[in-house]
Amino acid sequence: MPKQKTHSGAKKRFKTTGSGKVMKQSAGMRHNLEKKSSELTRRLNREQVLAPQDAKVIKKLIGEK
Repeated sequence: MPKQKTHSGAKKRFKTTGSGKVMKQSAGMRHNLEKKSSELTRRLNREQVLAPQDAKVIKKLIGEK
């Protein structure tokens, strides 16, 4: 059976930490930034940890165990 290919969309959007958790970039940082307060943009610029249920699916797409 051939090897499973990495999902190219997923590898651009997610990354795993050293402990195995999956991180993603917050939504809302692409446009209309002039209207958003600097407090909001700082908060949106952080990366978020995905829920374990979602992380299981994403790890399969990325090719991790």
